[in-house]
Amino acid sequence: MSLPTTVAHRTVDPPGSRPPEPTPASRPRPGPELVLVALLFAAYKLARLAVAGRVTAARDNADRVWSVERALHFPDEAVIQRLLLHSDTLVRAANSFYAYVHFPATAAFLLWMYLRRPGHYRWARNTLAVLTAMALLVHLTFPLAPPRMLAAAGLVDTAARFGPSVYGNPQTDTLSNQYAAMPSLHVGWALVVAVALIATMRTRWRWLWLVHPAVTTLVVVATANHYWLDALVAGALLGGVLLALGLPHRHPARHAAPRWQRPRTVTGVYAVTPGM
Repeated sequence: MSLPTTVAHRTVDPPGSRPPEPTPASRPRPGPELVLVALLFAAYKLARLAVAGRVTAARDNADRVWSVERALHFPDEAVIQRLLLHSDTLVRAANSFYAYVHFPATAAFLLWMYLRRPGHYRWARNTLAVLTAMALLVHLTFPLAPPRMLAAAGLVDTAARFGPSVYGNPQTDTLSNQYAAMPSLHVGWALVVAVALIATMRTRWRWLWLVHPAVTTLVVVATANHYWLDALVAGALLGGVLLALGLPHRHPARHAAPRWQRPRTVTGVYAVTPGM
């Protein structure tokens, strides 16, 4: 008498085919991490103040940067600004972007990485910290007045004229160093946000994050807060940081795994003894 049989299918993953996803256990503790990030932001502000006051050198360097850009045939910042000045609404929107997006967007990015990409959070935080430290060294060694202070540029201080403005009189402003235009950390931080999100997200739309640093660059130039070279130097510094720290590993989507890494189905035939 033949026994009934059952065909069973079992899925087996090849060894090492799916790297483990980051788990909450790899996430730093929130209390100390919040204090650390707050200290990093405070150090950024204090360090900028520490290198303030070199007005003559900053203005001389502004003349040099402007001459270099003209010699290299960079697009005239004044042309970009004139396009912006056609609309009061657009000017105020650009000023608001410059004033209110920089810190909140970066803080929101760090929070999202902490909650949704805990295995990559430390990389993001360290990349921002190292980039900022390198930028502050440039601020210390190469003070630079922004184009809104350079008469030869023929630019308008859009924030002072249309608002909102985040700066006071350069001679009496004790909250920020207005002679630290190079590199642009607005652009540098926006690039970190874009690189990290592109590297760690799986959606095909992730490349749209490049719009963030692109818009940021246009805004800082059109509002006369930075030169083109400020944005380029920020990108070059970030390139050096990425060479040192590397890019975060992006786990491949399961459906995109190579054939040899895909789960294989093992079929077994088992004899089943009927109950008595």
